[in-house]
Amino acid sequence: MLTPHRKRILGSVMLIAVVFAAVYVLQAQTEEYIAEKERSMDEKLLILQQQIAALNERVQELTGASSQVALSVKELQNRKDVREKSQDELLTDVVAKIAPSVVSIVVSKDVPKLEVTYVNPFGDDPFFKDFDFKVPVYRQKGVERQKVGAGTGFVVSRDGYILTNRHVVADPSATYTALLSDGKQLAGRVIFRDPQNDLAILKIDGDNFRAAPLGNSGTLKLGQTVIAIGNALGQYNNSVSVGIISGLNRTLEAHDGRQLVRLSGVIQTDAAINPGNSGGPLITLSGEVIGVNVATVIGSSNISFSIPVNTAKTLVDNYVG
Repeated sequence: MLTPHRKRILGSVMLIAVVFAAVYVLQAQTEEYIAEKERSMDEKLLILQQQIAALNERVQELTGASSQVALSVKELQNRKDVREKSQDELLTDVVAKIAPSVVSIVVSKDVPKLEVTYVNPFGDDPFFKDFDFKVPVYRQKGVERQKVGAGTGFVVSRDGYILTNRHVVADPSATYTALLSDGKQLAGRVIFRDPQNDLAILKIDGDNFRAAPLGNSGTLKLGQTVIAIGNALGQYNNSVSVGIISGLNRTLEAHDGRQLVRLSGVIQTDAAINPGNSGGPLITLSGEVIGVNVATVIGSSNISFSIPVNTAKTLVDNYVG
């Protein structure tokens, strides 16, 4: 039989056991709760990371789309500006924009300097001694530098690279001078000649030149208005003529004074292109160069040709800068 004292001890022991059991159960439940929360947080973190990645992709898509939208808006604005301006305003604006990029190319060379004397072809023959009969005889007396040709080119980079026709700068023994629109004259050196496409790159020293923007000749349409600028007849620099695209993908055979050149895929225009205009730009009303003027049919009624600028871009990309 338990005494009151032992009953109190036993009750205390049982109470302690119950407390320990409760604490154990509570701890187990707490650990399970924490583990469940951690699993839940990991799952939520994974979902959040996936959502962030999806948002980043969407931002990149939207950024690209916004760039395209910006370009489209700019293109539409340019078209709107073109529609709102009169033909005369468009032409004068384009010429003012491109003319500072156009240069006249002067070709110079050492040529024999001749002097003339008059002599009696019969010498001391007594039969003719009473006749005052003399003929001119030319003798070389050194050499002198003279202008022997002229053409056109246009600046394609701020550091002084100029695009022109090969036949303008074909003579390796000649020297070439670029006459800028502001009157400056700068010596040019030929960087590369492309006989297959009748193109060449000329370089002048300096920087901050006005480069002409190059367009896309692949988008040209028949009847499209174009402008030609060049050194007409080698005397009238920055001469301007206006015409349309008369034909596309023409084949042209011409002799440049040294060899027969066959060009394919050229642009036909009725804009006046005179001798001396070779190497000059053919320009759209948006102010972009879409061709390099190369030849005209002598005796024809405004049948001229221009090399597509897309052909020239390969040369520019390889040798400029």
